[in-house]
Amino acid sequence: MEILGIDVGGTGIKAAIVSVETGALSAEKKRIPTPRPATPEAVAKVIHKLVKHFKWDGPVGCGFPTPLHHGKCLSGGNLHEDWNGVNVSQLFKNETGNEFTVVNDADAAGIAEINFGAGKDKKGVVIMITLGTGIGSAIFLDGKLLPNTEFGHLYNWHGDSFESYAADSARKREKLSQKKWGKRLDKYFNHLNFILSPDLIIIGGGASKRVHKFIHKIEVDTAIVPAEAENEAGIIGAAMAAKFEIK
Repeated sequence: MEILGIDVGGTGIKAAIVSVETGALSAEKKRIPTPRPATPEAVAKVIHKLVKHFKWDGPVGCGFPTPLHHGKCLSGGNLHEDWNGVNVSQLFKNETGNEFTVVNDADAAGIAEINFGAGKDKKGVVIMITLGTGIGSAIFLDGKLLPNTEFGHLYNWHGDSFESYAADSARKREKLSQKKWGKRLDKYFNHLNFILSPDLIIIGGGASKRVHKFIHKIEVDTAIVPAEAENEAGIIGAAMAAKFEIK
């Protein structure tokens, strides 16, 4: 069975057809830059372009970078304030005519890793942390997802969110070396480890391709591994979420 998976990010929107039996991409991935401003109308048009690119008329799974509750945005996240209160799945269905399953982007990435990647067959508490424009999170107990967590918005000792302090966007904004960024991530992961006591932490998002550059600066009493699907985990997990909804 194949499903179109879409991963909406702060800088790019990516899509591919996914075999939900194996987790493999069945077609070459297509990426379109996230529009600026990333309003609901502008993003919906990009989603429509991607659906048309693949000539797709079936169900679509979509990972989306905002807090969600039953498909409705609870804030604009890092996209645009106009997303607050928007039912994303309904908006994309109206734009394309396809049925959409929309989940938080980090949850989507976590679903991919739990089914096919670094979290496969892992018991206990597994946390997926995506490092990109923001910090996303997904938490699983014995393979079952607790959806819509926002551990990137935990507060640090300055009273700011860890996302503003340690996301990859903060590294770029402040021109931090990988070493200095790793020290910030060390503080974040130690805080996360203290409050959740996970059995495994998986790092995903754009930073998953270069974990080796900063992992030595993170001293946490829990195993930390990169996502095996790397930056494609969001696409794969989004398609899997749609498969689960079809069932």
